[in-house]
Amino acid sequence: MRQRPTNSPRLPELIQGGMGVGVSSWRLARAVAMAGQRLGANVLGVVSGTGLPVILVDRLQAGDKDVARALNAFDPEAASEIMDQYAVRDPSKARGRRKLPPKPEVLVNGSKATKSKMTKLAVASAFVEVWLAKEGHSGPIGINVLEKVQLMHLPVLLGAMMAGVDYVLVGAGIPHQVPAVLASFARNEPASYRMDVEGSSEKVTLKLDPREFVPAGKCLKRPKFLLIASHHALAMRLAATVEVDGFVMEGPSAGGHNAPARGKTLADDGQPIYGERDRPDLEKLAEIGKPFWLAGSYGSPGRLAEAKCLGATGVQGIGVRAVQRIGAARRHQARVEAANRYRLARREDERDRIALGLPFQVVQLEGSLSELSVYENRQRICNIGHLTQAYQKDESEGGGVGFRCPRKQSTPM
Repeated sequence: MRQRPTNSPRLPELIQGGMGVGVSSWRLARAVAMAGQRLGANVLGVVSGTGLPVILVDRLQAGDKDVARALNAFDPEAASEIMDQYAVRDPSKARGRRKLPPKPEVLVNGSKATKSKMTKLAVASAFVEVWLAKEGHSGPIGINVLEKVQLMHLPVLLGAMMAGVDYVLVGAGIPHQVPAVLASFARNEPASYRMDVEGSSEKVTLKLDPREFVPAGKCLKRPKFLLIASHHALAMRLAATVEVDGFVMEGPSAGGHNAPARGKTLADDGQPIYGERDRPDLEKLAEIGKPFWLAGSYGSPGRLAEAKCLGATGVQGIGVRAVQRIGAARRHQARVEAANRYRLARREDERDRIALGLPFQVVQLEGSLSELSVYENRQRICNIGHLTQAYQKDESEGGGVGFRCPRKQSTPM
């Protein structure tokens, strides 16, 4: 018989998917957590941790009062500074002229003042998102972070912890450094993160001292750390070396980014073919002794029961339909349902690997970037910088670390 991990009553049975930039917003995560409370279910609402400074600045320029209120809860002095720079008196007159925050790369090669400003903005943006998601209820809230967006890890994790985040979920890579960061911040000690640099064996070490932001005498709670993985091998590897509190095992049909198929054969339509080698061995996963959740076509009561029979604590899901119910994607709802499927991006197609170099699900919508003609006619502007690739400059560029858009690795930014 399969050995099941010991389940604490506080562990969620349902985990909301942490979908993209601004999709899994604080409003969605809060609504999901509160719905769980009303139903007497253990449900984890999750905010996306990607691009939060950009979202914060955009909301301020749209006149979002909730964001302004949460900023004051973070730090009135910092709130005044950020709002003086980005908030506008009349949002209707700011259309087409909105400011962008500094690119994350300034945390490496910016001036001391610019680094400080961007760090403060990033910490504040994560605090705001989690604080608003947790407001008015006692349900758990988590934050989803992409390992490959390494520049933002330290300030985003600190801001989320300052707001009392309950879970940190990390995928899109091997986040072996995250547990140590969470532990350092919980001890109110400086944390560091070694960032990958393409073309160099050396890594850039990012550092952040929580005492610059956390009030004296306040202790931060260490959130539970959940690894998002597609295979038991990665789960076993990390569980043997770092403190992991559980695993979310995403199958190929899960939304978002997916691990590449182990086989090289493609279907007639160019899609990767996933087989037995791509499926996690749940027996081996259960032997680790940690709770795990299954994701990828598990969004129904019957499949939740099935997952539990397989030894899982629960499932991750509540994706597009939850967004539709809350109204964030109402104008696309009929079109999404008509499309009725997500499609794995082609592995050999450069345009579909732009974000992180991984296959990912693309909803097929007429008139959207899922259509090749629309995609090819889109003007490309790499002006936000959260998915840039750090690389080692050669002597002709003056050496040091540079950043470039992943769409064309040969083109520096």
